[in-house]
Amino acid sequence: MFLSRRRFGFARLRVVSPALTSVLLLGGCANFSPDGGMSVVSDMTTGAIGEHVTKIRSEDEAAAAHARVAELLSRTMTADTAVQIALLNNRGLQAAYNELGISEAMMVEASLPPSPAITLSRLVQPSSIELEAQILQNVLSLLTLPRRREIAEDRFFQAQKRAVEATLRVAADSRRAYYRAVAANELVKLLDQSRMSAETVSDFAKKLGETGGMAKLDQAREHAFTAEVGGQLAQARLNQRLERERLNQALGLWGAQIKYKLPIKLPALPPKPKIEDDIETEAVLCRVDLEVARMEVAILAKEFGLTNATRFIDVLDVRGIRRLEKTKVTDVDYALGPGPSLIRTTTEQTEKVRWRGFEVDFQIPIYDFGEVRTRRAEETYMAAVNRLIEKAVNVRSEARQAYQTYRGTYDVVRYFDREILPLRQIISEQTLLNFNGMLIDVFALLIDAKARIDTNIQAVNARRDFWLAKVDLHTAVVGGRDSAPTSSVATALGG
Repeated sequence: MFLSRRRFGFARLRVVSPALTSVLLLGGCANFSPDGGMSVVSDMTTGAIGEHVTKIRSEDEAAAAHARVAELLSRTMTADTAVQIALLNNRGLQAAYNELGISEAMMVEASLPPSPAITLSRLVQPSSIELEAQILQNVLSLLTLPRRREIAEDRFFQAQKRAVEATLRVAADSRRAYYRAVAANELVKLLDQSRMSAETVSDFAKKLGETGGMAKLDQAREHAFTAEVGGQLAQARLNQRLERERLNQALGLWGAQIKYKLPIKLPALPPKPKIEDDIETEAVLCRVDLEVARMEVAILAKEFGLTNATRFIDVLDVRGIRRLEKTKVTDVDYALGPGPSLIRTTTEQTEKVRWRGFEVDFQIPIYDFGEVRTRRAEETYMAAVNRLIEKAVNVRSEARQAYQTYRGTYDVVRYFDREILPLRQIISEQTLLNFNGMLIDVFALLIDAKARIDTNIQAVNARRDFWLAKVDLHTAVVGGRDSAPTSSVATALGG
């Protein structure tokens, strides 16, 4: 039996001795986990955001998730409801869970010994037949199997943390989109009420103009103010539709699902802001993406050690050979027959020759003695170390910045509620009284109305930015943070 000596790159066929064969049989016991690694993801996610996650694997589970989403959409949406819908309905998140399943499959594959390959060959000649068989096994892969299995398991654990990070990011994006959409609703309601008031005053100014009680310039100012409020309302309604679509996208909603109800006003401010004495330490200990970076360094350290241990030999193949040759041999004998004739006798026999042996193939990097592979692994490891240190510094800075923004926006909203809005209300009431008493003209009334509208818009934006800052603070501590902050005190002050 003959085995061709073709090579298949790193998937070369390898032969093993009986001892190595037993190692192969014992090593092929790796199995998939019952839940695809989702238990760790669910536990960590529940602890971070208080919501359970579900990986949809079948039509029944998809139907159950769809029914649950329909139930949540049947009532007025809250921020927590938005997160629940996103965790059930966001297909991008489900794709992240599928990536986790792929990682588990790669782990199982990497933990299995390399499969030996057997090749059979038959050569026929007119008088002989040759049969040869060879079994080829990568012995180097067998010797490094424990370390490769350990690295594959670490990669799977890292993939679980990445799935947690993806879940936290989807939850944070859903909350941000929710608060923006509700703030857009509140601005539309505010401007719509202002438009109605402006139209009432505009009609009054028109009637006064017809009777000669108001100058044409004052009429024009009043009509211009009404038109400006109408323009602001049109822009606010456009922004309302856009923010709602962004929320639909974050939650994975379409079709009849988008006909849900949102509040017309943002939630009230908490009685007290959250106090964080050591936000940096909490972030360094809890940030999922930082843990992923730490695991990457540990994995690369193991890979570097494996590369360094095998630097002087790239390939170690053992091939077992068994050959059987069958040859036909014909013997001719002559004997005296009756009379002077000879009798010819022909006898055919088959001769069998058996060959057994083995062959060892190994490759030595004689030009660099593995220095290239070792240097590449070393530089890759050091790059990961430097990125980890950089990320740790950035995490501390992001946590401080997020907390400062959170406290700053809280103070801004509180200042609006306690000082600016009450004062603006007093000014409006006194201005109206003065106008009714004919102490001021319509122009002063318009100036006050415009200032009141601008102040209310700034107050709504400030409250929106506080809730966005609250989301950013949470992501700065646990993970799922965007590359840039989504709120700022400047935005709150500038509208």
